[in-house]
Amino acid sequence: QVQLVESGGGLVQAGGSLRLSCVASRSTVDMGWYRQAPGKQRELVATIDRLEIEDYADPIKGRFIISRDNTRNTVTLQMNFLTPDDTAVYYCYATYLGQWYWGQGTQVTVSS
Repeated sequence: QVQLVESGGGLVQAGGSLRLSCVASRSTVDMGWYRQAPGKQRELVATIDRLEIEDYADPIKGRFIISRDNTRNTVTLQMNFLTPDDTAVYYCYATYLGQWYWGQGTQVTVSS
C-alpha cells in the first residue's frame, strides 16, 4: 500500500502560479499528476519516473514543471502562467509493484 498526501492547491488569478506537492508513504516507481475539471474526464498532466524522466500533456508544456525528490518520496508540480482552463481537481498518483495509487485531490481554481 502507498498513501499519498497532496498540498498546495488554491485560488489564483490568470497568469499567476501555484505549486503542488505530494508526499508518498514509501518509495515508488512512477509519480505524477492528473486533473479533472467539472464535467470532464480525468486527464494526464505530467509524469516523472525514478530516473527523473519527465513527460507532459500538450496543453501544459512550457508552463508546468514536474520534479521529484526520491530521498523524500515527493513529487512537485510547479504551475506557471495559469489560465481558467487549468481549473480542476489535481490528483497525485504513484505506481508501486504494478499498482496505481491516488491522492485525495486538491482543488486549483484560476479566475479570469
